[in-house]
Amino acid sequence: MNTNETALSIVALGGVNEIGKNMYVLRYDDDIIVIDCGSKFPDETLLGIDLIIPDISYLLENQDKVRALIVTHGHEDHIGGIPYILKQLNMPIYGTRLTLGLIEIKLKEHGLLGSTDLITIDSESQLKLGTISLSFFRTNHSIPDCVGIVFNTPEGAVVHTGDFKFDLTPVNEEHPDLYRMAEIGKNGVLALLSESTNAERPGFTPSERLVGAHIEEAFIKAQQKIFISTFASNVHRLQQVVDAAEKTGRKVALLGRSMVNVASIASDLGYLHIPESMLIEANEVNNYAPHEIVVLCTGSQGEPMAALSRLASSNHRQVEIQPGDTVILAATSIPGNERNVSRIVDNLFQLGANVIYGSASVTGMHVSGHASQEEMKLMLAFMKPRYFIPIHGEFRMLHQHRLLAELMGVAKDNIFIVNNGDVVDIRNQEARQTRKITNGNTLVDGLGIGDVGTIVLRDRKLLSEDGILIVVITLSKMDGKILSGPDIISRGFVYVRESEGLIDEVSRITVKTISELQGKNIMAWGIYKQSIKESVGNYLYTHTKRRPIILPLIIQV
Repeated sequence: MNTNETALSIVALGGVNEIGKNMYVLRYDDDIIVIDCGSKFPDETLLGIDLIIPDISYLLENQDKVRALIVTHGHEDHIGGIPYILKQLNMPIYGTRLTLGLIEIKLKEHGLLGSTDLITIDSESQLKLGTISLSFFRTNHSIPDCVGIVFNTPEGAVVHTGDFKFDLTPVNEEHPDLYRMAEIGKNGVLALLSESTNAERPGFTPSERLVGAHIEEAFIKAQQKIFISTFASNVHRLQQVVDAAEKTGRKVALLGRSMVNVASIASDLGYLHIPESMLIEANEVNNYAPHEIVVLCTGSQGEPMAALSRLASSNHRQVEIQPGDTVILAATSIPGNERNVSRIVDNLFQLGANVIYGSASVTGMHVSGHASQEEMKLMLAFMKPRYFIPIHGEFRMLHQHRLLAELMGVAKDNIFIVNNGDVVDIRNQEARQTRKITNGNTLVDGLGIGDVGTIVLRDRKLLSEDGILIVVITLSKMDGKILSGPDIISRGFVYVRESEGLIDEVSRITVKTISELQGKNIMAWGIYKQSIKESVGNYLYTHTKRRPIILPLIIQV
């Protein structure tokens, strides 16, 4: 960046026009602060990909200027990319106690805990990072210990809300700091970055406390074991399950690694209170009568390897769902997961379970952790920003949030809907959006970070659709004569024993192609392979209308 051109920049590296993978950057001259570092799961087009994380090319180009990573809260879409990013760019991480506790688990798994500087903050903390001063304010969400951030720069104050809602009767009694938000707005906000997830929903988001009453009612009615699946990070929900279990005299077993990890960290830090002797191991469930058991498990989004999916397919080693057991899905399906959830619900009914599922407004078993329209208006009323940047949402959500901001008095020309890679520059308190930086997705596949690109994904797609045909042939190094083969190996294309005519013709075409090249005195093996791929590929498409990957293997003896 040319610092003669601009002093303050806001850069979106992830979280715009998508759900997940949140990352934003604030830069004033030579000081860069990163906000959140999330991940998201791939869709069905990204075959074999485990995770998607932000592209940090911009940060790597300016790594000597990166002062810190500030994390607003502990959800995966805000912390999931941290261990992968730290392998490329080490930087101190600031977060609240629970947030850092969840990050520590990830860093231990990746062997990074000893080399990472973790600094605890709370809503009262104040920091000075280069030319930028930071303060915080407490917000509500579906996980405890969430904060919004105020960046005080020489240009003015920039506010990032994090994910939020206004829950005035929170389960943990940690109320949103309305006075502090009003004070921030009174002191003047140059730019507000505010989340947009529920911008299409009118009204207010209900309090999490309402869910507790519905959970307790279901527990009282249940005659046998209870299985309840929710997001592991929703510590408030976990507490309400524990409270209902205590009132109805049930023991609690935890299934799923993330559920066990979060419950352990939250209990150790004092965010989750489980009475002594209530918690039992999964292998102890059968030691108790069915009406004495609650199983709290992961898998509310239909994840194939999660605990609920294995229970629904009777594939869990320690616990079984029996006819008459109650299964509660205390979560709403994230868009794209509906098919997997429906399959699990069908399997649960086939097992004879009583299943409580569907719309949260009908079951009462879930409320959103995100602000609805009236709460978004309230945040805008508190902050009274000169400039507004809606973040954290798909484009239709950002657009709706822009309309709300206009209703609240923000000038239309002062609202910027950005895409990932867009930069909003502010100098002399005048903002403009005229440039972009290189930005995309970084794909994680196993231990590889960013080593799977478009060509690899295209090949995987072809393999999944049309399979592969391997042509193995042995040639003499002396005169190029065919010593053995061609041997044809098919995987995912045709069954060789039932397609002998097709395979014989592929062999004939291969021999003919090599003979023609030898007749022209061409001995370059690269040309041999390309010619075999073209001639065999044309034949196969003509006769099967399929295009398998063709892999010629030429062995020289």
